[in-house]
Amino acid sequence: MNISEFFQQSAGKWVSQRSSHRLAQNQSEGAKADLMIETLGTADPDLQQLCQQQGISAPTVGLKITWSNGIVEHNPKPQSGSSLVVAIPDPAQPQQGQIISRLNRDQPVLGRYELGQDQVLILTSEAEQVTVEERIWFASENFRLRTNVIKRQGSTTLATFCSEIRMGGKPPADADQTAEVAP
Repeated sequence: MNISEFFQQSAGKWVSQRSSHRLAQNQSEGAKADLMIETLGTADPDLQQLCQQQGISAPTVGLKITWSNGIVEHNPKPQSGSSLVVAIPDPAQPQQGQIISRLNRDQPVLGRYELGQDQVLILTSEAEQVTVEERIWFASENFRLRTNVIKRQGSTTLATFCSEIRMGGKPPADADQTAEVAP
């Protein structure tokens, strides 16, 4: 599987159950969210704009992720948002490459991705002494798992585990969009 196929496998509507642990405060919380993940073709204007901002001439493969959280234990207000994710494979090693993500309309975050032989996608980004590592893998076609670890100055401050179930099964591949996505 390559990054394009991994993104295609992620497309659809998901229900996510999350457990987060703030280690310094010894606090845990749980939340449930609805996720909608869409693959983006190279002609998508948001994808093109994000790549232009980063000096990348041609977008390769992207995702738009929208979410709506239910009530979280410590925050009674439901939350929603979206993010845009772009992967730029390394031509010499296509299982690795750059990742650009933008939450809502915030500044883009640059990072790296690696898709291992075990089909686990590892996303890593660093900014201002904060390192974020996320691992995503499929237990089956409609069951996805994620872990997220945030470190500040080398110490783990937040650990999160998510289990995600696809609702309604995998959507059919869009022939136009699939043709636009680079391998």
